[in-house]
Order: sequence, then C-alpha cells, then structure tokens
Amino acid sequence: MKQKTNILAKQNNKYVVKVNTKKQLDEFIMLPFDLYNDDEYWVAPLISDTKKHLDTKKNPFFEYAESQYFLAFIDNTVVGRISAHTNPNHNHFHNEKKGFFGFFECIDDQEVADLLFLEAEKWLLEKDCDIISGPFNFTTNDECGLLIDGFASSPFIMMTYNHSYYPNLLENYGFKKEMDMYAWFLESNSMPKFLEKVGLKMEKNSQFSIRCLDKKNLKKDIATVFTIYQKAWERNWGFVPMTKSEFDKLVETLLPIVDNELVLIAEVDGKPAGFSVALPDYNIILKKIRGKINPITLIKIMLQKKKISSARIITMGVVHEFQGIGIDSLFYYYTWKFCLSKGINKGEFSWVLETNTMMNKIAKHLGASIHKTYRIYDKKIHGTDTHIKGKLD
Repeated sequence: MKQKTNILAKQNNKYVVKVNTKKQLDEFIMLPFDLYNDDEYWVAPLISDTKKHLDTKKNPFFEYAESQYFLAFIDNTVVGRISAHTNPNHNHFHNEKKGFFGFFECIDDQEVADLLFLEAEKWLLEKDCDIISGPFNFTTNDECGLLIDGFASSPFIMMTYNHSYYPNLLENYGFKKEMDMYAWFLESNSMPKFLEKVGLKMEKNSQFSIRCLDKKNLKKDIATVFTIYQKAWERNWGFVPMTKSEFDKLVETLLPIVDNELVLIAEVDGKPAGFSVALPDYNIILKKIRGKINPITLIKIMLQKKKISSARIITMGVVHEFQGIGIDSLFYYYTWKFCLSKGINKGEFSWVLETNTMMNKIAKHLGASIHKTYRIYDKKIHGTDTHIKGKLD
C-alpha cells in the first residue's frame, strides 16, 4: 500500500504516517465515524465544517500557526489520528515555548496511542517547543479538553466527547493534568425566586443597560463584542487574543445558530461593558444527521428546531472596570427568562475553569451541578536522544 512508503514510526504491524494527500485527509476526518459508530452519545461533526477548519487556506488560525496531521494504521486499517500544531500568538502572549496537539482519536491500544503521541512530540521538538499541551482543536476558542468524567450523556453544542479509555492512553504515555474544566448542568421549569427578585430590582435601578443582539446593526454589535472580548478575557487561563479574521470566522460559524435574544450586550454610559452568549443545543439535531447537510437533513433540521429544549451558555464576561455592579446577575436573569419563554428548561454552563472560584460558586448557587469534567493535559518534551528515542527501541 502507498502509505507504507511514508512510515514515520513502526511497532510490529502498527505504524504512523503524515497526512500528505487528500485521501489521507479524508481518512483523518472520517475516522471518528468508525470509532463511534455504535456509541449512542457521540455527536457527529459536520463534515463540511471540519474540512474547512483543517484547511490551511480557509482557517485564519494558519495565518500565524503551523500544523501537521498524523494517521495510525494496523496493517492497512486506520486506527488513530492526531494533530500537532504551533501557536506563536499563545507563546508570545504567555512567554512560553509550548506546542499543542488535538483531534486525538484512537482505538483502545496503548502502542498505537504511543506512536501517535511520539510523532506529535517529535514534530513539535523540531519547532523548538519544550512542552506539549492539549487536546486543542486548535485553540481555547475551538473545541478543547478531554472528557474524563460524565460519559453517559451526549455533549452540548461545541463541546467534546470521547471514549472513556482515552484518559488512560494519555496518562500511561506520561501526560499530566494541566487544568480541569467543568460543565455545569441545570434543569428547571421556573426561575429561582431570589434571581427573579434581583433581576426585577436591577431592571429599574441599574447603572447600565443590557440589550439583545441587534441583527439590523449586526456589524456594529459584532465590533462591540470583539472589543469586550479582548478586554474581559485577557486575565483568563489559556487566553490568547483572537485576530480579527479569527473572530470573524467564529461569528460566521455561530450566526446561523444564534438566537438574538440569547446574545446579550451590556453598556455603561455607551461604553461596551460585557456580553453573554447562550446557544440552543443544536447537537440534538446534529446527532440525527450524522455529519451531512443535504435536502433530507435540512428538512430534519427544520422539523427538529422547535423541539430544542436545552441551551449552552458558552461565554459570559464583564470588562474588569465594570465588574461588581451586577451586570452578570442581569445576564443570568434575562438568559433564564428568555430561555423559559422559548420552551428551553435545560442548560449547561461550560466550560468553567476549576480555578474560577466565583463562577463555580454562582453556578452552584443557581442550582446547577457538575455533570461533565474536561481536562487539558501537558507533558515536557525531552530530546530525541532520551525519551523519544527510547520509545522507539
């Protein structure tokens, strides 16, 4: 077979190759469809979106970053995949020499996983990285984190899912916990009385205004949100300022599924102060269409859209100078109010860093509980003369 001419590492009948052809890229994209074929909780990504995301000519991430994709085989069957990528913007912002991996999928075979991690490490070592961290697909603004707890339910929109044996594959190779991230779940047909009382009071006496996304002035509102984002998240773990083109791509991805009443913008004397975004959980629909958009699946989307009864709060932030005046409380109040009016009575706050004491306390106070935990791992990259060479022996 052609792949065998491009073998990077081999152990018995198991080997890894770089993704260099369209056929190999298609195999990279389609592998999860085989690995999760019988998994009732997995949600297939849209194949067309995945292709664009991985395309170095279409994803603005590659205006400053590099990546390499790898496939693992047993004989001639694809059994694993991984990406290795750099992120100079991250390293410049945090003064680090990190490299990253993502898109990890693998059968339950430690030797196969080791070969994949090994090639990712070697590639990153050549890029002068001293730590490998992940999974990131490709940044914290994309899907990231390995599910380590909460496997008995489907993920909410734009959250990851993986087999329960994945953490062992990483940890057996030498990866250690870098950061945990929580997904808080809440189900209720009514708003907590204390939140309703606070919300009604602040509506009359607040020092700020909150409004919904105005689709008639979309360009202006998007610019406002971008300004808030760059200020409100700059102190967060893992934050890297998005480029304007990256932000525009994210907006382009989200707009088709955004409900304007669930995108809230706060202003103080006309100054951008904070924003909150909740998305209807379209994973309920994506689960049914198995990654493909065509006339039949579009009909399914239209029929199922009104049946969505859950949402995910994907982001909520307040510019530092305007924190402590109740903006976040009104975000919770309006989000809850609008969700209930749309028949949405289940929600997920995700992801929330384990170190975000205040947000975790608020989620618990609102009646939510942690139903999934995601983990970012990291590992020191050693030189090829020790660790990496030893793995090959």
